[in-house]
This record gives sequence, structure tokens and C-alpha cells, in this order.
Amino acid sequence: MRFGKAARILRRREFLAVQQRGERLFAGKLVVLALQAGGSAPRIGITVSGKVANAVIRNRIKRQVREAFRAVAADLPPVDLVVIARSGAQEVGMAGARVALQAARDRLARGGAR
Repeated sequence: MRFGKAARILRRREFLAVQQRGERLFAGKLVVLALQAGGSAPRIGITVSGKVANAVIRNRIKRQVREAFRAVAADLPPVDLVVIARSGAQEVGMAGARVALQAARDRLARGGAR
């Protein structure tokens, strides 16, 4: 499955809107924030600070989160998700990214995110 522009949050103001008005769905090494969107499909934005690790590890974390998003995207309502990687996020790996997004999906199914 291709990860096109329609599935991504691209603009800074969109990231800020989710971070300011969104609901925290999962916390830990990967924080997942969600905000109801007007679109027809879920979108994701990933933030990994330079303080987390070097560029190679930051990009690996982003690839793992994108792959985990592909696995759960079909079960998500049309929401904007922002995943923020905290220090130590490189230790969670693919399994941890899936756990974070599945927990967010389950919370949304129970009526989370305004």
C-alpha cells in the first residue's frame, strides 16, 4: 500500500491544531494525539525531534510508525493523528508502534477524540 499525500498531515498549522485541540490517546515513548477531521480517511503526522537520536534512527522510527499506521488505518475513523516520538522511542521498534496505534484505535472505537 502506498503512503500518499492524502494519508499524511503536511502543514505546520495542521500539526499544531491536533497538538493543541486533540486528545491524547496513548502515552509512553510514542505519544498519539487525535483530532476529528473533516476528511474521508484517517491521516497521520509523525514528529521525531533531533534530541531523540541521530538522523538514521529518527528515520527508522518514522518508517516503523508509518508501517504500523498502514496496518490499522482501515479500522480508524476519519481522524488526524499526530505521533510524537519521545526519548527512547528507538527501543520500542515496530511492535511498540503497532501497540501505540492499536491502543489509539481501540480508544477511538470506544468514543475517544472529540
